[in-house]
Amino acid sequence: MSLFCAISNEVPEHPCVSPVSNQVFERRLIEKYIAENGTDPMNGQPLSEEQLVDIKVSHPIRPKAPSATSIPAILKSLQDEWDAVMLHSFTLRQQLQTTRQELSHALYQHDAACRVIARLTKEVTAAREALATLKPQAGLVAPQAVPASQPAAAGAGGEPMEISEQVGMTPEIIQKLQDKATILTTERKKRGKTVPEELVRAEDLSKYRQVASHAGLHSASVPGILALDLCPSDTNKVLTGGADKNVVVFDKNEEQIVATLKGHTKKVTSVIYHPSQSVVFSASPDNTIRVWSVTGGNCVQVVRAHDAGVTGLSLHATGDYLLSSSEDQYWAFSDIQTGRVLTKVTDESAGCALTCAQFHPDGLIFGTGTADSQIKIWDLKERTNVANFPGHSGPVTSIAFSENGYYLATGAQDSSLKLWDLRKLKNFKTITLDNNYEVKSLVFDQSGTYLAVGGSDIRVYICKQWSEVLNFTDHSGLVTGVAFGENAQFLTSAGMDRSLKFYSL
Repeated sequence: MSLFCAISNEVPEHPCVSPVSNQVFERRLIEKYIAENGTDPMNGQPLSEEQLVDIKVSHPIRPKAPSATSIPAILKSLQDEWDAVMLHSFTLRQQLQTTRQELSHALYQHDAACRVIARLTKEVTAAREALATLKPQAGLVAPQAVPASQPAAAGAGGEPMEISEQVGMTPEIIQKLQDKATILTTERKKRGKTVPEELVRAEDLSKYRQVASHAGLHSASVPGILALDLCPSDTNKVLTGGADKNVVVFDKNEEQIVATLKGHTKKVTSVIYHPSQSVVFSASPDNTIRVWSVTGGNCVQVVRAHDAGVTGLSLHATGDYLLSSSEDQYWAFSDIQTGRVLTKVTDESAGCALTCAQFHPDGLIFGTGTADSQIKIWDLKERTNVANFPGHSGPVTSIAFSENGYYLATGAQDSSLKLWDLRKLKNFKTITLDNNYEVKSLVFDQSGTYLAVGGSDIRVYICKQWSEVLNFTDHSGLVTGVAFGENAQFLTSAGMDRSLKFYSL
């Protein structure tokens, strides 16, 4: 039901009723009438605004104007609305096309910027490696003269090239090796068979327990420490190589990381601490050997001696040369100052990958392990294979020479540890380990009194009796490295559980 205003005869927006005449009015109109006359317009009786009573109704729908009720008017209205919609649609299409063009241009610019950034990053990396290779030649030592028959080591622009040619073992180098061996042999004879007074006795060693464990040296996302070494002149300095491609120098006393060295593109499997310089070495399946400055925290030399992953690393007693073994079946003898390969040899008759390498304490002979379970002894000066030790039934994983130069300890994937007498060239002791025991690391202490074995657990044997004096099972993963502190005052180990542990009284 519709209400109509008694004054305008239209549907009121705000209807109200007069109690005097009981008529409905538009409040706006009746208020104006009362203000002028003070009476009800229907019967003339007195009426005030306060007497008006509002009527609560739903919002009324106002009737269309008479002009919109005819068919032509309705058609005209529809046509106008259709035209407006078409114009709006055309405008939206224009805006969409413009936005698409702007987005396409922005994406093209972003792609071009990414390409430029990638190219610049690659150039910066190459420049840093070139600078790192040039630094030792400028600061550590003058490069050796290259024979005229060999091409220069630097290309246009001074960028170091990969040196593939071999310099060769010059008479000067051979004489240097011989002089060092003579000195070492003399010193060993002076020491004789006496054991250092400071050396920890076997009964005290058997009481060792874990005293510290550090798990934060390497990344947790790629867990595992794969290599371990101590600085010979200061065994409180620990060097580790990890599956996270990093080399870490750790101070045992301060219990903090001294340097984290980044540069390898694959995991680090071998590390060595230089005995007299603040320099460390590392090798990796990325085919490179890197020389690092601990104080500078940077790579000062990249030795590219092999065409496949480097599996073993050993530093000559002179501190100037590195021995390396590789899956490419070669061993290489390199100058650490220049990064040049002095000689590179393989046993063509064997045709088998080398798995580890270690210098004899005198430095004139060394041993390599092979993937077909052989241990080969080589003469460095003559670069010939002088002895072979068969006996293992799996790939050789680790070899270690005793400090006295008489014994060689070897481990392989046959759960056994073999000891060889280098004077008689024969195996005089085989220690059969637990079934499925994996030998990953062998090391004699500096006096040659104890032999530590790392693998499925840690075991320490006393030499000559070859009896076990210690066994640790603290690691939750495979033990990949063990090392003795000075005079066996402590023992340290690293493993696939990412932890570096120390043991002492």
